[in-house]
Amino acid sequence: MERRSFVKASLLAGAAATIIPATAMASPTTDPKTAAIEFYELRVYYLKNDTQQKLVEAYLKDAAIPAINRLGIRAVGVFTELKPESQTKIYVLISFNGLADFLQMSDNLDNDKVYQDQGLAYLNAPATEPAYERIESSLHKAFAHMPEMAVPAKQPRIFELRQYQSASESAGKKKIEMFNSQGEIDIFKRLGFNPVFFGETLIGPLRPNLTYMVTFDDMAAHDSHWKVFGADDEWKKISAVPEYADAKLVSKITSTMIAPTVYSQI
Repeated sequence: MERRSFVKASLLAGAAATIIPATAMASPTTDPKTAAIEFYELRVYYLKNDTQQKLVEAYLKDAAIPAINRLGIRAVGVFTELKPESQTKIYVLISFNGLADFLQMSDNLDNDKVYQDQGLAYLNAPATEPAYERIESSLHKAFAHMPEMAVPAKQPRIFELRQYQSASESAGKKKIEMFNSQGEIDIFKRLGFNPVFFGETLIGPLRPNLTYMVTFDDMAAHDSHWKVFGADDEWKKISAVPEYADAKLVSKITSTMIAPTVYSQI
């Protein structure tokens, strides 16, 4: 979004363009069998104090989200950590109908005078008082069995962002196969996890990995849902297949509990 991150976004996009087929640029439909695949940028702002948090949040609320919506991007999620160890990180999730939208966003924002005016304090923050410490971005390709983001109803809720790392690319692909063709996504939906997205990480740290987001009413619901998942007969059947054993496919699981800001669209 801001000029320093535009350079990074351009590099990410250039690399992505070499590995994503042109057919993925088409607009999505509602049929999972024929829908084009969405892409997601997950951005993490690292902050040192409340001053930075207020500046970044004001920028997102008043400048970035309205400008991104004007580009036809339907939903931007902004989240803070549920139990931060120090100053909270800010998580920003942006969905794109196709890779072309991702490629064009920075140029479009550059040419949006309203965005530039509304985001002035953030965009022109001096080096002596930066708006943030660092931004970490990753680009994700939606899973074939859930090619579009599902935006949950606006009500009090918490979200869980989960990342599964794999020891090799082949193991990572096999884990994605479990979600796509062996029914794991369907189990999440049937058990009421309300998944928001599932994404293969194309560019970002700690690859190979996949990342997904589910949502719950509260922590009690989170705990009870995972307990039911572990005892589910269909899950036991899938996970008992030797080639799908977690010990072979998943080397590390990271879970981050986050809460939407009042202006988050997810």
